[in-house]
Amino acid sequence: MKNHLATGKWGERLAAVYLENRGIQIIAKNVRTPYGEIDLVGQSGDEIIFFEVKTRTSVSFGLPEDAVTQNKLTHITQSAQAFLQENPHLGEDWRIDVIAIQKKGGQGSPVIEWFENVSI
Repeated sequence: MKNHLATGKWGERLAAVYLENRGIQIIAKNVRTPYGEIDLVGQSGDEIIFFEVKTRTSVSFGLPEDAVTQNKLTHITQSAQAFLQENPHLGEDWRIDVIAIQKKGGQGSPVIEWFENVSI
């Protein structure tokens, strides 16, 4: 597996544990739709949360959250709507959150930031 793909999968696993430790129930991972992929789908109470996870080993190309562009948010929104159409039992209350992870090259704990209710 290419290094950036391995880093991304590592970040998604870390994000899932991080969110579960904060009371989010992860109900789906790596959901593919005609519009793209949703990294994690979680639930908090009656609200469904679609998570985009971005992981960086270096900030030389920018912070992880900077990789979530308007175009990416449009695709996540379309993917979320498609997911909810296929799962109407989940309700209509939803949002998009971003989990940004900076991996510290093998030393120290990674830095995790949670950006809630990110919009276009």
